[in-house]
Amino acid sequence: MAFPTLLDWARRQAPDGHIDEIAELLSQCNEIYKELPWREGSLPTGHQGTVRIGLPLATWRMLNQGLTPTKDLTAQIQAGAGMLEDMSQVDKAIAELNGDVAGFRVESDNAHLESMSQIMAQQFFYGNAATAPAQFTGLSPLYNTVTLANAQNAKNVFNAGGSASNNASLWLAGWGDRTGFGFFPKGSQAGLQFEDRGDINFLLDSTGKQFRGYTSWFSWKAGLFIQDWRYFVRIANIDVTTAGLAGANPPDLFAIMSKAVIRLPTFTKRASGITETDAPDEPAPGIIPAWYCNRTVREYLDIQAIRDKNVLLGFRDYAGQPVIEFREVPIRVCDVLTITEATVV
Repeated sequence: MAFPTLLDWARRQAPDGHIDEIAELLSQCNEIYKELPWREGSLPTGHQGTVRIGLPLATWRMLNQGLTPTKDLTAQIQAGAGMLEDMSQVDKAIAELNGDVAGFRVESDNAHLESMSQIMAQQFFYGNAATAPAQFTGLSPLYNTVTLANAQNAKNVFNAGGSASNNASLWLAGWGDRTGFGFFPKGSQAGLQFEDRGDINFLLDSTGKQFRGYTSWFSWKAGLFIQDWRYFVRIANIDVTTAGLAGANPPDLFAIMSKAVIRLPTFTKRASGITETDAPDEPAPGIIPAWYCNRTVREYLDIQAIRDKNVLLGFRDYAGQPVIEFREVPIRVCDVLTITEATVV
């Protein structure tokens, strides 16, 4: 049982008796939600998509010589969704102590919303349905080797040289309807759902006895679908210790990031064959690119840019907000990305 107590109530009171404004010391910055596109899944429990795995083979023909018809090959892949839920309950008598029931419940509910946002962001990077069936699989288990003999997509996983378990990753994502996106199960609602159950339900104490209380219910059904693995790149094994980024010979992050950009098949308009002489080399139509890293890696990007006078790192105004970008791709901070990743081999 996890009900707010009288002590919890007292700790939320301002000197004048109203509900105090709580400093969210445990809040995080997880900017993956800025670019991540969402769509409804094709299945009640997930999403199914089709990928092309073989092209038809044309034939060089001579006059009066026939040929054999050929065809392409396709395959279907599926990804499952997860259901993240939480519940907030408080004794009706405690909530009504100072007369501000709504204020007390809002401050409590905000903590649940922040927690679920962090858990969901973490899932997009580290979730693994193979080891936790209730979850959905995120990016790290999909891009978990640098050895081509182990997986074809290993060519999109760069080794920054770290070892042991003091590593971080830097991700390049090319989101799109045919590359990768977040989804919600067919027939369900998108995003985090909130239901105020009021005090219509009786709560149960540790002995199973009933008492009146308020209930808030939170639910978020979601999954990640990677349809074209070529549009996602992981720079793994970034050692954050004095043997790596903090040392005398750190890995050149910008050099590896430049290599990562080239991995995306149709990353820019020019690469897609769309020529605009006076226009910047913007992302190709339908592709929403973004870099994702934690604060430690982000800090050393600035340090290396200052040291090397890197002109490819700059600012751009996005909807009135200044954003740091590399090769015209925004760099987003995600606090859920850790500095304790094991070595990717």
